[in-house]
Amino acid sequence: MIEFAAGAILVVVVILVSSLRVLREYQRAVVFQLGRFWSVKGPGLFFLIPAVQQMVRVDLRTVVLDVPPQDVVTRDNVPVRVSAVVYFRVVDPQKAIIQVADFLQATSQLAQTTLRAVLGKHELDALLAEREKLNVDIQQTIDMQTDAWGIKVSIVEIKHVDLNESMVRAIARQAEAERERRAKVIHAEGELQASKTLLEAAVTLSQRAEAMQLRYLQTLTQIAGDKASTIVFPVPMEVITKLASPAKGEGG
Repeated sequence: MIEFAAGAILVVVVILVSSLRVLREYQRAVVFQLGRFWSVKGPGLFFLIPAVQQMVRVDLRTVVLDVPPQDVVTRDNVPVRVSAVVYFRVVDPQKAIIQVADFLQATSQLAQTTLRAVLGKHELDALLAEREKLNVDIQQTIDMQTDAWGIKVSIVEIKHVDLNESMVRAIARQAEAERERRAKVIHAEGELQASKTLLEAAVTLSQRAEAMQLRYLQTLTQIAGDKASTIVFPVPMEVITKLASPAKGEGG
């Protein structure tokens, strides 16, 4: 009788020990009882009824998912290869286990198809210059579809955009042509401003004869700075007339 009681106690102890479960702070257990969903347990210590209840462990930490390079054809028919990284985590363990067979694989496949679909709606210039906006568009699109799985997609980042060599050369030629165009525009604007300034100066000088003469003398002074130069300049008619007038008076 004593041996039987000891055996029974031992069996009970083994059952109790085998039913103990401990989960860490970032873990949850989706418990099923006889195949039906029972509850979500954790973190900490809890009990499972052997042979009656089973659990599936779920990690609630953020998962970093690399999206392999995808072949994308942009809206302006440019083929590119784009890779990205997706940050997501489980916010509802029950949905993540019951609603989808493998939430990690499902999120990965959804990220790949969404990446191709969203980027295919934009032109190459937008893909290269507006990555932040595209990241947000992709994140919102994936997150809206994974909500039914209890998955929260927090960040999507486009890592690399690879172009073939011919397209790289074409972009370089386009950039060079754009720089030349801007240089010509700046030069033309400078010429226009200079011509307006010269026109204003000419109008101002034409209003006063003294100003014209001072400018004339200033120009001569600047030219005379080079001692090796020979200066030939016309004499104004007003000066010749004044010099000729006394001569005529003496002859009369």
